[in-house]
Amino acid sequence: MRLKTDKTNWSIWKSRLQIDDYLPKWSRYPIVQALQSLKGVRRITAMTMVAEVIDFKRFANPSQLFSWLGLVPSENSSGGKRRQGSITKCGNTHARKALVESAWSYRHPEKLTRDLMLRQEDLPKPVREIAWKAQLRLCKRYRTLVARFKNKNTVVVAIARELSAFMWEIVNKGLEEVEPTTA
Repeated sequence: MRLKTDKTNWSIWKSRLQIDDYLPKWSRYPIVQALQSLKGVRRITAMTMVAEVIDFKRFANPSQLFSWLGLVPSENSSGGKRRQGSITKCGNTHARKALVESAWSYRHPEKLTRDLMLRQEDLPKPVREIAWKAQLRLCKRYRTLVARFKNKNTVVVAIARELSAFMWEIVNKGLEEVEPTTA
């Protein structure tokens, strides 16, 4: 059993080294760095979002991104009645799972940690401002929804939806001078 664990750890470590080697050479690296300015979004999540979405600018607004990710409520309407259900899950599974995982970090109070400050160090001011605005809003929204006795998993999915909107804003408004090129 221990040998299996050691092999797994070695494999993970080796993969991380390969990522560390390749990432700075990637044409979308500035976007990955900018997305890491958000609380709960680290290298793997940022890379997943950039690799799966490819170009955030293809979405005219965050609502289109929500739909693409499958983070919009399903609807079953008939006559004058409008019934909304759980999320559609019709979108990109990898990106949606990465967002939901990141959204769990917003259950903790807003705080500019040392690690987060280091990740934001060389980023443009508009990106840092959007990231802080996101942290304030999403932490408050989590507390508000949980206080209304909403299911925590449902709340986290709602936070993930808004987190994707802040990612869209960072790429489309905070990084206007950075144009993604084909990798």
